[in-house]
This record gives sequence, structure tokens and C-alpha cells, in this order.
Amino acid sequence: MPAGVCGCCGPLRPRYKRLVDNIFPEDPKDGLSKSDMEKLTFYAVSAPEKLDRIGAYLAERLSRDVVRHRYGYVVIAMEALDQLLMACHSQSIKPFVESFLQMVAKLLESQEPDLQVLGTNSFVKFANIEEDTPSYHRRYDFFVSQFSAMCHSTHENPETRTRIRVAGIKGLQGVVRKTVNDELQAIIWEPQHMDKLIPSMLFNMQDAEDLDRVGHPGTPSGPEMDGEENPAALAESCFRELLGRAAYGNMNNAVRPVLVHLDNHRLWDPNEFAVSCFRIIMYSIQAQHSHHVIQQVLGHLDSHNKNTPRMRAGIVQVLLETVAIAAKGSVGPTVLEVFNTLLKHLRMSVDFELGDSSRRNSSTSLSSSGRVKESEERIVQNAIIQTIGFFGGNLPDYQRAEVMMFIMGKVPVYGAPCHTLDTVTSGFKSKTMAAALPAPFLDPLFSISLMEDSELRQLVLEILHNIIDRHDNRAKLRGIRIIPNVAALKIKREKISKQDVGFMKKHGQQLYRHIYLGCKEEDNGHKNFELLFTTLAVLTIELANEEVVVDLIRLALALQDMALVNEENMPMVIRCSIMALVAAYLNFLSQMIANPPFCQHVISLSYWFFILTRLPSSLEKEDSSLYFQTVDLAECLVGPGYNAERLSTPYVPQVTGEPCFLDDFIETLTRILLNVFSRPDTTGLEEQEKEKRRQVMEKFQKAPFEEIAAHCESKANLLHDRLTQIFELTIRPPPSPSGVVSISAGHAQHQSIPVYEMKFPDLCVY
Repeated sequence: MPAGVCGCCGPLRPRYKRLVDNIFPEDPKDGLSKSDMEKLTFYAVSAPEKLDRIGAYLAERLSRDVVRHRYGYVVIAMEALDQLLMACHSQSIKPFVESFLQMVAKLLESQEPDLQVLGTNSFVKFANIEEDTPSYHRRYDFFVSQFSAMCHSTHENPETRTRIRVAGIKGLQGVVRKTVNDELQAIIWEPQHMDKLIPSMLFNMQDAEDLDRVGHPGTPSGPEMDGEENPAALAESCFRELLGRAAYGNMNNAVRPVLVHLDNHRLWDPNEFAVSCFRIIMYSIQAQHSHHVIQQVLGHLDSHNKNTPRMRAGIVQVLLETVAIAAKGSVGPTVLEVFNTLLKHLRMSVDFELGDSSRRNSSTSLSSSGRVKESEERIVQNAIIQTIGFFGGNLPDYQRAEVMMFIMGKVPVYGAPCHTLDTVTSGFKSKTMAAALPAPFLDPLFSISLMEDSELRQLVLEILHNIIDRHDNRAKLRGIRIIPNVAALKIKREKISKQDVGFMKKHGQQLYRHIYLGCKEEDNGHKNFELLFTTLAVLTIELANEEVVVDLIRLALALQDMALVNEENMPMVIRCSIMALVAAYLNFLSQMIANPPFCQHVISLSYWFFILTRLPSSLEKEDSSLYFQTVDLAECLVGPGYNAERLSTPYVPQVTGEPCFLDDFIETLTRILLNVFSRPDTTGLEEQEKEKRRQVMEKFQKAPFEEIAAHCESKANLLHDRLTQIFELTIRPPPSPSGVVSISAGHAQHQSIPVYEMKFPDLCVY
């Protein structure tokens, strides 16, 4: 009777159950029955509405087999599920997928490594299937958490641990591929998932680097393992793929966990792993997203502004790597914001260093820890300066000029602007000098050039070389020396443009004054004079037309007179250095303008270059045969293009490059006379004077010392120069606009008219 019942009820079982049962052999070692599997697949394709029941029944059998540890049947069930997934793509597959994912989750929850790997492999196959329609309700939270946990496996067996970690990484890679292209699954980019995904990948990348660095025995790592089974290589591949798929709005969520991971594991010092991570990031993301990464690293630097110097230096060096890799122009509209942050940290580092130094000086003993901290702050400063240089190197010319002015106005730190500008201006190739050296940049730069520190003056000269030398000739001009054959240097040059001619007319006197005053500093070393020689040579190559050549010769003669007259009691070594500079430069200039008489005359007096080897006891100006004479040089320059008669006018340093012609003299004299003889209304004068005094007091109380010093010096020099011009014009009358024009030696000349015959405006007559 029981047998009859069984035989009677067996055929009453649903067909899908009988087809599913038939794929399982009596002995699991025989594997999946292929013929029966084909029947089940044909049935599922023909009746897709039965898919959900097939999936539920397979899940039921699989759960029972897992509990009973019948792992052979578990493998057969997962193989059947995989084949059904690959064969069926109809709308009715959605419920079947849910049953499939439940079975995968069941395997991942088990403590058996083989089942975890089996479930992961099935999930990866599912992830590679492109579904016809998106899923509205499916979530992968469990899989992200479980695969991330597998990535951190600590199994005691190294081989098993590696298998589990590799499976976890492959699972995360499957989640990424399944979700990043599905707009309905954008939730994967949210912080709660990225905070698990990213650290899991970095953990395996970092763990492999630690093993390589320590040389841990017994655990395969790096090149010894195949890429498919190497956790580090697989994690890096998954990390790159994730970043490559990151869209504009997802970059922050992808990069932030990297910074947190580096903080938690203290990987900023040393920072080799941090640098390698951000190299991977910068090379994996789309170029237009580079500024997002840069801004996040800057923000991280802000949040750690009070941490140890080495940690801050590590973050800055990572920033340097990101900036160096960033594509040109990809920094976006926040250029000045980036520089503002870097300069702020530069100032803070200098303040930390100066504060520690002052505290140590006030104490009775010097601690070694204090000196170490000071040197570490220097590491931070150098890293910031180097980063600014790389960052500035990626900017177009117009932005780089803005950045130079921004730096001059933002960093009132002694020496810091020059070091920073030296890196920014390196490799600067502007088509016009007006764009490269705007007035708001020149004025503060030249104010620094007059400071007492000789190294700062050297830096200012190097900055000028970076900007002015557009054809990279300065390397050929190193060392102050007599060059026997300038043509052998193969100097590159172009015809002077109209824009550069205008620049020299406007700012040439500033450059000449900077060189003139820089020569007579008593603490000048040999390098200072070498850089001054290079400055004169580069000016000649890049910006010297016929008028500028004459001005440069006047400047050289003025330097010679300064050394001979020695009104400021300069040391003999400085005086002789100036004479050597004059001889070396005039030798170079004479060959650059290809004037044989000029060359011959200069060579005959170039022995001054060798005078430094044996300093003389005195330099006497009366011995005219030993020095360059204005008359002799003027005779050599007679010819087309050169106004040799201008050499007879001695060079006098001017604050600005605007020449003082007759109209300027009349305007100045008019103001003086009006101020002296006018009787202004005194009503309210006392209130105006009080307000003026208040403004002056406020300025001197709040303005930086360097600005006050430069302002006072500028006012004093301006007054001195104006008075000098007035007295010179009064003693030696200037050319009158109504003077008689005559022709001499092919040049138009104005004959001067005595002062008492000149026609002044009515306001000037009293």
C-alpha cells in the first residue's frame, strides 16, 4: 500500500520540480546531468512564468544541502542557477534573480571558504549579464558589506586567506560593474558604501606593500602571484575601474575615504603609499575632474594645520604629485583659491618656526627636539614652495602673471615671496614683457631687491632672469668673465617687438636703477655680481634696441664712476668687482652689436677683469688711460641708429622710467610757484589737517614694515630726483620746443635757448 501511494503521487508533482530533481545525480561526484539540464533550460525558456518557482525550489534544496553539509549538491545547484541566468533574459527573470541573490547570500554567510568563493564566482557571472530593464527595488547593501568583510579576512592559513580576499575583491568589482552604469543604483556612490569599498581595496594594496617592504616569508605577494590571484594587483585594478567610472558629482565621495584611510593607518609619514594612491587616482579619473582631487587634498591640509610638521609635509608632497600630473588648464576657476591655501600654510609654517625659535632663544638651554622641529618646518616650507612651482607651471601666461602679483600681496613673510616666485617663474615664456612684468608686480619685487639680505637680492635677480630670458640663454652666460668670442655661444635672439620697446621706455629706468643700487651693496658676494652680469646680458639679448644700448652704456659708465669716486666708502673688493663687471659687460655688449671699433677699445681695457686676483691699494680717477672714457665710446658708436651724443648726459638713477622733458619741468615749476604764492581759503583747513594726520598714523600703525619702508624711500627718492632734475635744467638749459633745428652728422639737433629768453606761461611769471 505505501509503495502504491508513492507510485501514484509521484507523477502528481509539478513538472518544474521533477525537472529540477532530475539534474541532481545520486552521487554528487558525477556532477550536473547535462541532458536533464538541457530539458530544464528548454522548459524555463518556453515557460518563463515558471522561473520564479524554479528559483524558489532550487533555493530550498540548496539551503537544505548547506545545512546538511552536502557541498557537492550545493555546487550542482549553483551551476544550474548560473546556466539558467545565462539562458533566460525575459521580463519574468526578475523574481528568479531575487531567488538567485538569496542563494548567493546564503553561501557568503557561511563560514566555509569554499562556499564563499563559490557564491562570489556566481555573483561575478551575474554581474557581467546586461539586463534588459533596470531594477527598481534591488539593493546590494548586503553584498557590499559581505565582500568588504572578505577583503579583510584574517584566516590563519595564508593560502586560504588569499583566496577569500581575492574573492572579496572580485565581488566588489562585480558590484561596481553592476551598479555604476545603472542610474537607479546611484546609491552605490553614497558615503555608507564608499566607506566600505575604498578602504577594502586600499587595505589589500597596502598589505602587499608592507609584505614587500618587510620581506615577510611564506606569503606569496607581488610578482610571484598571477594577477588574477594577487590581492594587491586585483584591488588596484578594481580601484582604477571604480575611479574611471566616477562622474562629476561622485568624485568627492570616492576620494574622501582615501584620505580617511591614510589618516587612520598613519600613512602620511612616510608617505610612499599615499603618493602611489594619488598617482593611481590622478591617472584613472577623467582629466576635467583633476581640480576636485586637488581641492580635497587642500581641504585635508587645512583640517590638519596643527598636526606634526612631517604629516603636513607628507600631505603637501601628495598634493605636489597630484599637481604635477594634473593636465594643463584643468585646475578650473579656483586658481587663486588654491594658491591662497598654499600660501596660508606657508605663512603658518614660518610662524611656527619663528615662534619655536623665539621660545628657545628666551630659554637658557637649546633642546635638540626644538632644532629638529625647526628643520621639519623647513621641510614643510620647501614642499609648499615646490608645489606652488609645479602648480604655476601648469598655468597659462596670463594666469601666471596674476599669481605672481597675488603672491607678492599675500605673503608678508621675510624671504618667502622670492623663494615662491622663483619656482613659479621657472620656465616662464611670455610673448611680451608687459604681460610678464606688470607694474603691480615690478614695484613690490624691486622693493624686496633693496633689502639688506644678499641672498634675497640674488633671488630677485634669478626671478628676473626666469621672466626676461625667453630663449634660455642664461645658462651660456654663467660666470662673470671676459668672453673672447660671443658668437661661439650661439645665443638665440629675435627682433625686438614694438611692445617690448614700449615696455623699456616705460620701465627701463626701474631696471637700470635696480642694477645700479644693487651693485653698491657692501655685502655683495661673487654670486651677486655674476647674477648682475647675467641680468645686463639678458637685457641686451631680449630687450635692447639702439636706444636701450646707449642707456646700458651710460649705466656701465655710471657704475665705473661710482667705483672710482667712492662717495659711500665702499670696500676695495666691491669697487674692483664693479670695475670687473663693467669690463665684462662692455666686452659682451660690443660683440653683440658687432661694432669693431667698440670691440677693439673695450678689449684694450678689459684687464680690469683680472684685478680681483690682486686688489690694488687705490683707484685713482685721474689716470684716464686706465678707464673707459665717454668720449672714446661715443666716437666708437658714431653711425646709423645710435645717438652717441646721449652718452654725454650722465646716468642718474630715477624712480620711474618717465624722462623729465621741458613740459615736465614747466609743470613742476608751476606747481611750486602756485604753492608758494597762492593764498588759499583757510576755512576747514585744520579739520583737513587732522584727518590727514589720522590717516597717516593709521597707515603707519597697521601697514607691514616693508611697505612703510618702501613707501618712505620712494617718496624721498622722488623728491630728490625731482629737485635734481630742476637744478640740472636750470643750470644747463634743456632743448626748447621753439629751438632752431640743425643737421649734424646725419642727426637732427635742437639748439638750446637761454632761460631768460624762454617763454613761460602767465601763471609762472611773478
